[in-house]
Amino acid sequence: MRRMTWTAAIILCLSLILAACGTKDAESVVKDLDKVVNSMESYQGSGTMTLRTGQQPLEYKVEISYQKPQYYRIKLTNEEKDITQIVLRNDDGVFVLTPKLNKVFRFQSDWPQNQGQVYLYQTLIQSILVDNSRQFVSDENAYVFDVMANYNNGSLARQKIWLNKSDYKPVQVEVSDTNAAVMVEVKFDTFDFGTKFDKAVFETEANMKATPSSQSSDEPTMTLPDQPGHDSADENATKETDENADSDNSDNASNDDSAVDGDDQSGHSGNKADDAATGAKPEVKADFAAMKPSYTPDGVTELDLVDIVFGGNPGLMTRYTGDYSYTLIQTEPKDQAASLIPGMLVDLGFTMGQLNSDDQSLHQTLDWTYEGHQFRLTSSNLPETEMIKIAQSVQGEIGK
Repeated sequence: MRRMTWTAAIILCLSLILAACGTKDAESVVKDLDKVVNSMESYQGSGTMTLRTGQQPLEYKVEISYQKPQYYRIKLTNEEKDITQIVLRNDDGVFVLTPKLNKVFRFQSDWPQNQGQVYLYQTLIQSILVDNSRQFVSDENAYVFDVMANYNNGSLARQKIWLNKSDYKPVQVEVSDTNAAVMVEVKFDTFDFGTKFDKAVFETEANMKATPSSQSSDEPTMTLPDQPGHDSADENATKETDENADSDNSDNASNDDSAVDGDDQSGHSGNKADDAATGAKPEVKADFAAMKPSYTPDGVTELDLVDIVFGGNPGLMTRYTGDYSYTLIQTEPKDQAASLIPGMLVDLGFTMGQLNSDDQSLHQTLDWTYEGHQFRLTSSNLPETEMIKIAQSVQGEIGK
């Protein structure tokens, strides 16, 4: 009996020792993660991303492909609204593909090295490695890190990252604001290291052919925003409408005519003199469904809505005034590509935007596409974080 008791005690002690040896602390896991990310050749993952930056949560399917040293393919799809955008990085640069519009936008950028993405493994691991004040918990199946969020959206303060204990694959990510409210959540369905990719996965033309346009059978329109010279008609319209947004309410009538006339110069076929004399606004197609931001900064009110023609397409200009003054232009481009100006890629969660600062006019412009709409947000005093919040909140349709 005594021998059996001693045997049981020895077995229990050995079990406790082995259990203790199998438990890793934060420092050990961090060292492992550094090795994993440095030796990583490729990976492929998919999951669901939920954005809670607007009044209603938006859910997107996200597919991520990475091949060392710098090939990326990100596919974002909102199945409910039939929205798909693809971000590529290959030897030719960084591209944002909008298959529904049959458009390809090219950028000169070192994305994603200069900014983080919540669904990229490198970004998640790097945020763990650099945060010396990281918090660490080991649950039944995952190691959980609570670290600072390092994104271009200043309202995102912290993030929790769940990594599988056995292989350090990402399981879930929650990004919170300064009030600890979860604003972005990613849940991975699959994730595999060492994926072998066909070369076409990262080729622009192959991706456009694999996802045919629903609006045009023509070849994709290539827009090169890094071309020299910024005297395009839509840039002139943006500058003029932004000046209008900064003016007093007493000048609204003349501002409206000026904004419309400015866009008429970009190719509207109407009589400019008659429009100015009668105050007439260009005809906007009946099926144009304008969208409105659900977020407005404190101390800001909507000034007015103006029907315009922008880049040869009917659209709507909304102007805001108050502590910040800014202008939001939206159109539904068809066959004509929007001419963008050089700038920095900005991750809006559901798509990529392009942020540009004009040192001469002090204007800052954010361009992006969503649901077949082209958007341009312009201001001379709106902070970048506020611009991103406004862009992320443009969801619901409005009637005029």
